[in-house]
Amino acid sequence: MDFELKTLDLAGAANEKCDVLLVLVTEGFKPAGADPLSRLVSAALAARDLEAKPGKTLQAYRSEGIAAPRVLMAGAGDGSGKRVQAAMAAAAGLLRSASARKLVIVLPPNAGPDAVRAAVCGTAESSYVYVTTKSKPEARELRKVVVGVADAGAHKAVFTRARAAAVGIEFARELGNLPPNIATPTRLGEEATRLGKDFGLKVEVMGPKEVLKIGMGSFASVAKGSVEPLRFIVMRYEGGARGDAPTVLVGKGITFDTGGISIKPSAEMDEMKYDMGGAASVLGTFRALVELKPRLNVVGLIPSCENMPDGSAYKPGDILTSLSGQTIEVLNTDAEGRLILCDALTYAERFKPRAVIDIATLTGACVVALGGVRSGMFASDDELAQQLQDAGDAALDPCWRLPLDDEYAEGLKTNFADVANVAGRAGGAVVAAKFLHRFTQNYPWAHLDIAGTAWKGGAAKGSTGRPVGLLLEYLLAQEGTAAAPKRASSAAATPVKAPAKAAAKAAGKGRGRVAA
Repeated sequence: MDFELKTLDLAGAANEKCDVLLVLVTEGFKPAGADPLSRLVSAALAARDLEAKPGKTLQAYRSEGIAAPRVLMAGAGDGSGKRVQAAMAAAAGLLRSASARKLVIVLPPNAGPDAVRAAVCGTAESSYVYVTTKSKPEARELRKVVVGVADAGAHKAVFTRARAAAVGIEFARELGNLPPNIATPTRLGEEATRLGKDFGLKVEVMGPKEVLKIGMGSFASVAKGSVEPLRFIVMRYEGGARGDAPTVLVGKGITFDTGGISIKPSAEMDEMKYDMGGAASVLGTFRALVELKPRLNVVGLIPSCENMPDGSAYKPGDILTSLSGQTIEVLNTDAEGRLILCDALTYAERFKPRAVIDIATLTGACVVALGGVRSGMFASDDELAQQLQDAGDAALDPCWRLPLDDEYAEGLKTNFADVANVAGRAGGAVVAAKFLHRFTQNYPWAHLDIAGTAWKGGAAKGSTGRPVGLLLEYLLAQEGTAAAPKRASSAAATPVKAPAKAAAKAAGKGRGRVAA
C-alpha cells in the first residue's frame, strides 16, 4: 500500500479524485471557507446527523461539487492521536464495504504528529486482510492513501516514521497469523535470512548442535519434545559507529505451545500459535529499521522452538543447566518461555549492550492484570523504563510498569536447584519477570509481557503486530545519544557461566538437523 503526505484543506480535498474521501471532524469545527466540503460537514453537524465524538460516522454519496463519489465523515474528538485512532477504527468497516482503491484522509488543521501517525497506522491496520492460506482470497483492495494536512513539510519526519512502522507492524502481523505448521522455527530462521539478504543485515541462524555447544541447556531442553528443530536467530542492524554499543532485542519464539507434559486445556489452544509474538515483533522492528536506516546499532536475538509432549520431552522435576551456569528445577513445563529467554538473555552479554529488552507472550497473569490495552513492562533501570513508557505513549502502543520487588522471587526458591521455574499463582507476571531478572544483572534490562496485546480473540481474532510501534519509537529516540555500554545498578550476584559440556549433559541430546 502506497502512502502519500500532501498539503490539503477541505477546499482542496473537494477536488481530489479518489474512491473515498474521509474527513476527520473535531470538536468546535469551524469551516475555513464556503467550499462544498465545508458546507457538507457544517450542515451535517448543524442537523445533528454527525457528532464530533469518536466513533460517530456519517456517509454521503455523490455530493454536489465534490469529486469523490463517497464522503465519509468521522468524529475525532479533540483531534489527538488517540481520538484519531478511534475514528479510524470506527471508519474501518465502512471503508471495507466501499471497495476503495484510493483513499484521501483530511486531518484537522491543528493535527499534531500523533494524529498523523494514527492516521497512517490506523489505515494500515484497518485495511489489513490475511489471505496467505485461503484458497479463494479476497485481498485488500486499498492501494493508495493520501494523508492531507495543513502543512506537509511540518509533518514529513513523523509521516516517514509512521509509514515505516506500518510496514513493520504488518510484517509482524502476517508472521503471527501464519498457522503453526507453516510458521515453524525453521520458517522464522528463513524469514530472518531473507531480511538479511534483501536489506544487508548480518544474520546467523543456529541449530540444535550449535546451541548445545554454546551451552544453552535450558533452551535446548524445551525443544526436546518436538520433531521440529530449534533455531537460535541472531540479527544485526549496524547503522551506527563501529564502537557504539547496541540495543539488544530478545523475542520469545515458541511457534506452538501445547504446554508440554503440563499440557494445556484444548479450548482455544489454537491461539498458542501466537506464542511467537515476541519473535514476530523483533522481526517486524528490523523490517521497519531498514526502511528508515537510523544511525544506531541493534541486535535481535530469537530463541525459537515448539513446546510439545512426546517421549523425549522435558518433565516436571527435571533440573536444567542454563548458559549462565545457574540450575533450574522445572515444576511446570508450561512455563517454558522463561526457560528459552534466560539463555538468550545471558547470550546478550557478549554484545556489551547499552540496554536489553525482551518481548514475550509470557503470562496469563499479565492478561488478568492489564487486559488487552497495555503491555506489561518491567525494568531494572528507571531511565530505560521511562523511555519505554514515553515511546509507547507516542506510538499509541502503550505499556505499564509493574514492580520488581525482591520479595516476589521468594516463591522461586527450591531445595534442588538454584531456582525453580514457577512459584504460586499470586503475582504470576511479576514472578516470571523476577525469574528473568536473575539473568540480566550485567546490563540495563526491560521485559515486555505482551500476552494480552500480541493478538486478539473472538470475531477479531488475529495478530496485532504489537509492540513493534513501541520498540521502533524507543529505538529512534536513541539515535544520536551516547551509546556506551552501561552497567546495571543491581547488587545481585553475577551468575557464573557453565561449561558447554555440563549444559549439554543436563539438556540431553538435541534433535533435528543443524541450520545451514
